[in-house]
Amino acid sequence: MATPWQTIENVSTQDGLLELRQRGKGDYLITIDGRILMNSLAHRSEIALGELVCGYLSGRTHPRILIGGLGMGYTLKAVLDNLRPTATVMVAELNPAVVKWCRGPLAELTGGAVKDPRVHIKIDDVANLIRRYANEDEQEKFDAIVLDLYTGPYLHSHAKNDPIYGNLAINNTHNALKSNGIFAVWGENYEAGFANRLSEAGFITSTHRSGKGSARHVIYIGKFEP
Repeated sequence: MATPWQTIENVSTQDGLLELRQRGKGDYLITIDGRILMNSLAHRSEIALGELVCGYLSGRTHPRILIGGLGMGYTLKAVLDNLRPTATVMVAELNPAVVKWCRGPLAELTGGAVKDPRVHIKIDDVANLIRRYANEDEQEKFDAIVLDLYTGPYLHSHAKNDPIYGNLAINNTHNALKSNGIFAVWGENYEAGFANRLSEAGFITSTHRSGKGSARHVIYIGKFEP
């Protein structure tokens, strides 16, 4: 008989009840309105996302990275493991409860990645931060912007006005990156419309698959070459 899930904590959000559940050491779920957002035992694509991004940044001595979405911290951990001590990593997370969980019960999963001195947590919508940095001077912009949100690009996202994946948002991201910057996005399934919008915005675009069988998620990489 399977061990039942125990709710560690829950908080109300505009999308429903956000819950952290556990049923054994290292075995956690984050759910919202009863829907599974993250599973601590299935994080191959998050690690691949972080490793892919850092592969493009290996020669940069003081890289600045923005990660949208903290989750359980696996993407953040992968980024930190592959960057120099002189890097700066800003993480945008909407819900402070998620940050609290990553500093508390979930810290064992990533060795306390959120406590790394290179990390700066912002309780904010990543779209707001991208718009803000799109207007900054070159030195304040990012070498990479990484989106690891629980809703990736999807078929019915508004091609122009979607705040994350639409044309206007992609143009803001382009402007928030330094020359030769990298835009990396996690997706549950491949969405050709989003890939086309990346190319139309001037990104050299590629996609990568991670995982096994039906769980092979997609990672979009957009390279900004002026």
